Amino acid sequence: MKITKYFIFSLALVLLTSVYQRMTGPTYAKKVTTTIADKSYDFKLTRSHEIGEPFLVEFEIPDTSVSAEVVFRRFPTNDEYQKKELTRNGNLLQAELPTQPAAGKLQYYLEFYEGENYVPLQKEEPVIIRFKGAVPSVVLIIHIVFMFAGMWFSNLTGLLAIVKNNKQKFYGILTLAFLIIGGMIMGPIVQKFAFNEYWAGIPFGWDLTDNKTLIAVVAWVIAVIGNWKKERRFLFIAAALITIAIFIIPHSMMGSEFDYVKGEVTTG
Repeated sequence: MKITKYFIFSLALVLLTSVYQRMTGPTYAKKVTTTIADKSYDFKLTRSHEIGEPFLVEFEIPDTSVSAEVVFRRFPTNDEYQKKELTRNGNLLQAELPTQPAAGKLQYYLEFYEGENYVPLQKEEPVIIRFKGAVPSVVLIIHIVFMFAGMWFSNLTGLLAIVKNNKQKFYGILTLAFLIIGGMIMGPIVQKFAFNEYWAGIPFGWDLTDNKTLIAVVAWVIAVIGNWKKERRFLFIAAALITIAIFIIPHSMMGSEFDYVKGEVTTG
């Protein structure tokens, strides 16, 4: 029963960090609130979309006196901004924007009109949407499950090392195995489907997601080897702290980005 509380606490910790990543990551929909014609609206602005499917900018605004335009261009480029009017479909205002290659991006903002009233939305800080290829569900699920387990058992191993529990070595080995399978095997497979690149981290690039996974794996390789014949609890504790620190960094920060000049995927 004693070890159960460490399982629960380490699980709670990984759930908290996962929620934080979801709230701060650059690919999750941006939530905004604006007022148009004296009415408040809550919108979600898309920041990630699969290639091959139309990207539809869509807002539910029943007031037929309200019209809107979406202003957009490829990112990062010096292209001139283009405007496209949102057409009304019942209570919805909609416009379809051009799809981009894998890792390609658009930046966009909105302009709403109601009579003589003009309401810009995100004009000073345009939203950036990144396009990606479809990842098979089974591949994505395996990746997520093993990465989640790796972070969970990383926390658990660190806690067990702190309290000098003799199962720390066993769970340290499991942590390393989960991170290798989830991050170093399934991670590149996911990235190949999404952005047509297996690996964009060191030494080929500076993709932050790839590099933080690499750092975590190296930390756990050192910790496991260092504890193989002689107990060095501080290595497990250090590896756990490194892992939780780097996975607090929002997912997809400095991720793959299509260079429209070179015509290839780089790191943005």
